[in-house]
Amino acid sequence: MAMGTDTSLAKIDSDQTDRLVTVTLDPNTITSINPDEVHEWRIAIYDLLEDNSFRPARVSATGPFALHISIIGNSIVLDVRNPDTFQPIAAHYLSLTPFRRLIRDYFRIRDAYYEAIRSAQPFQIETVDMARRGLHNEAAKLLRIRLDNKLIIDLNTARRLFTLICAVQPYASRIDESTSKLPIVLFVCSMNAVRSPIAAALARKAFPGRIIARSVGVNGGKVDQFVHQVMEEVGIDMSVHTPHILDELVANHFDLLICLSDDAPKAVARKDLEAGAVERWEVADPSLVEGNREVVLSAYRALRDTLSRRIRDRLESLVFDGSQTH
Repeated sequence: MAMGTDTSLAKIDSDQTDRLVTVTLDPNTITSINPDEVHEWRIAIYDLLEDNSFRPARVSATGPFALHISIIGNSIVLDVRNPDTFQPIAAHYLSLTPFRRLIRDYFRIRDAYYEAIRSAQPFQIETVDMARRGLHNEAAKLLRIRLDNKLIIDLNTARRLFTLICAVQPYASRIDESTSKLPIVLFVCSMNAVRSPIAAALARKAFPGRIIARSVGVNGGKVDQFVHQVMEEVGIDMSVHTPHILDELVANHFDLLICLSDDAPKAVARKDLEAGAVERWEVADPSLVEGNREVVLSAYRALRDTLSRRIRDRLESLVFDGSQTH
């Protein structure tokens, strides 16, 4: 089970190539505002990154690799990417159906294990722990079979990946955007590293369960640690963000599309996206600010607070009465 102390999900350096160094979760499909649940995700991710053997099959790319996880319908999507550029390498859908019994047993045995630690005799703890190990072994073997010829992982990696799947799947939003009646907002900036992901995260926090907020960049960017820090201050975990680009969009219709950089409007026009309304918001890019750490952090906080106010003011009518205009 996922146990230990909380830690950052920062990339772990390694000279090995057949391994994962970054794991991120899709905030659109894996949602929770409970800090205990987020803590469990972090521990499961840390355990997986600490010790794994991982590479995609049938591709020529060399590692190390990043893994972005989302949940679509009844499937876990395992999206393998370059950890520096986040360019896609391979993506595989893993049906949850064959794992339903094992996932139920995982939580039943986990609860029994914690209860045994609190009150049971040593032999009872050992009995539960043996059942726990047996369950993980069974699940790991099934996971390797289901991923055969897709991902090459060893048994230990499969055990830890199964733990992470168990940790995130109960909190999947499972919103089907093709049939959902929720308003969909897309934020676009240059690299999907600072402005647009902050905006989307703030929109989801301001209107939980009432909006689908996505973000992309004109070009691919890198994870920004200043974003992590200033968003953590307002209770939002951005360490699970993976930068995406416009070309990766599957949906082509949005109720509201907001451009947050100078290059975004032309890029959006070239994509010929359908939108109920398209707006350009003039906001500063804090990554261009020079100075010491506190000066830079102040710029990031100013962006965060500015976007928070504008998002609440602008999206309230869209969320509550469906109006795309002010």
